[in-house]
Amino acid sequence: MAAPERESEVAADDGTGSSVEHAFDAYNAASPEGWRVELIEGEIHVVPPANGEHEEIVSEVSGQVRDHRREFGRYTGLGLFVPDASPTGKVVPDLVIAPKGSFGDDAEYHDPAPVLLVGEVTFRSTAQQDRGPKLRGYARAGIPCYLLIDREVGEVVVFSEPSGASYTRRVEAKLSKTIELPEPLGFELDTGEF
Repeated sequence: MAAPERESEVAADDGTGSSVEHAFDAYNAASPEGWRVELIEGEIHVVPPANGEHEEIVSEVSGQVRDHRREFGRYTGLGLFVPDASPTGKVVPDLVIAPKGSFGDDAEYHDPAPVLLVGEVTFRSTAQQDRGPKLRGYARAGIPCYLLIDREVGEVVVFSEPSGASYTRRVEAKLSKTIELPEPLGFELDTGEF
């Protein structure tokens, strides 16, 4: 039995970037441990800790990357600065794959340049951001691959070949099937383990 999800809180941008940044900083400072605060296309999202099913999926994807591509680091809870996703561009993907050592500094939000793949596992409360603003932001940032595990519709989608605010290639499969991750990952992800 999955734990019930708590809804994320959203605060909208009133058009003044500095007030949104101030509110973002305030929410970030006040959020309880384990909660994530993201600013996506001008809206502040305060996201509760993930439930067990969510974390099992992230762990499984991370493990499969480790099994196939040991030279890559697998990062959870890592902040990225994704330009044009919002006034500040601050997001925290569920999973980031990049060459080991890419994030050795003490920055809270990192340049996405070394990122090879970002992964998001949907919650009912965050699915629309994962399918829309984050998708566009990751493409604009030039992140080569976006892995969306959409629990609400029962599918996994691999977006690749970013161009502007979209990805030009989209491959999808039902959860429980395998799906090819493009190079430099270059292996079949088995979603039957989710």
